[in-house]
Amino acid sequence: MAMLAEQYRYVIGGDPDRDTIDLAVLDTATGGVRAHLVEAADGPGYARMLAWADEHAPEKRVWALEGTSSFAAGLAQTLAESGEAVVEVGAVKRTRGAKNDHIDAVRAARTALAREFQTLPRARGLREALRMVLATRAAVLVSRTKAINELKSLIIVAPEHLRAQLRGLSLARQLGRIEALRTPPGAEVEHRVTISTLRSIAARVRFLQRQAKELDPELASLVAQHTAGPVLLAEPGVGPVVAAQLLVSWSHRGRVRNEAAFAALAGTSPLEASSGQRIRHRLNRGGDRDLNRALHTVAITRVRCHAETRAYQATATARGKTRREIRRSLKRALARRLYRRMQAATRPSAGRPTAA
Repeated sequence: MAMLAEQYRYVIGGDPDRDTIDLAVLDTATGGVRAHLVEAADGPGYARMLAWADEHAPEKRVWALEGTSSFAAGLAQTLAESGEAVVEVGAVKRTRGAKNDHIDAVRAARTALAREFQTLPRARGLREALRMVLATRAAVLVSRTKAINELKSLIIVAPEHLRAQLRGLSLARQLGRIEALRTPPGAEVEHRVTISTLRSIAARVRFLQRQAKELDPELASLVAQHTAGPVLLAEPGVGPVVAAQLLVSWSHRGRVRNEAAFAALAGTSPLEASSGQRIRHRLNRGGDRDLNRALHTVAITRVRCHAETRAYQATATARGKTRREIRRSLKRALARRLYRRMQAATRPSAGRPTAA
């Protein structure tokens, strides 16, 4: 892949904030800053940015933006709809010294210029819908677990005549008993407040359970609509939640350049830590941890119920590999396999567009 300086005359670096975006135009031939602009991060502001770019970067140009999935999402979408070339600049490392939005915009452009491989912004549309449902579902599950823990803790310290009615029961039966509790006339304040608090938390648990049940079918429906969705669901150990996370992290064909880069994104690529005569690798704790967790789920599911994976585990164990080493190898192999499945499923062909 050619570097930006070989493809474009100008690079426009962007440092977004909630309400404004700082832009800086760099000449790729000299590396000098030609112009700087601060504009509102809204529809009219995006139009003015394009007009400004036509004036100060009239020849072949590319936009290098930070935060294309957050503060710069609107600008990135507007630029894509206008046919502009856009690359994503991740978190830029900052050295000690002066720091302001203008400097950060210039730094974003120079960071993109120095890179051999560029990253395209994540896709919108179906991919963004999947991400929103996944994020909402994760938040609901965290809130539900917290509410259940609050309920269990309150039952432990409740008055004995209440606690005796609830201990040793399943959560479903506890919720039913709590909903049936009533405060008798003349009850002591502790008894009355305990019942009202238990009923309040139980109602919250019920609400969050309903939300989770509503989100799961929505997620499955969205996965099925994706070109690569049915292919992923056909893989052993891959369900709608895992498939959705794979599609969200992968985004679209062309964003991740190869399966090795996808493994690095997932944090499943071993990192070399050799020194002198000692050759070794260490665990990669970077990358997208949600994607890493999804691959971990597939790996442990296959070890439990997939004949081919169980046979591999038996062979590796006989060679002296530990369970952790086997699981890491499985996750690396799964990253390779599932990446290739998504790439193949979205390969352009006559009459079939690439998935968004």
